[in-house]
Amino acid sequence: MMSGTHLDLTLTLTGGTAADARAVVHTLEPVFGSADTLPGDDGATVYTVSFDGDASAGDGQTSAGSTLSSSVTVTLQGSPEAVRRADETLSAAFNVKEGGTAPGDQEQERELHLEP
Repeated sequence: MMSGTHLDLTLTLTGGTAADARAVVHTLEPVFGSADTLPGDDGATVYTVSFDGDASAGDGQTSAGSTLSSSVTVTLQGSPEAVRRADETLSAAFNVKEGGTAPGDQEQERELHLEP
């Protein structure tokens, strides 16, 4: 890992519960540092979470075996490096089906479907 690399990442999560959304966020924290907020139990159907992190903030160690109560669709938006790391981290922790990708030089978007 390149020490000091700035990794901004925004997640949009749909489906599942607030607990499912928090499980996804907590899975990414070792790589991206703390999220700006955690999804609450307010009955929302869409959760948006941002990481304004420095790659040196976390130790990069993720835990596999997180569980979800139902399917969650996650849209990742950020730099190519941030999106790549988030995809790898979530794929190591959850059963992931790739959705669409919108490539770009400065920012990418990728959709993932996480299954319980």
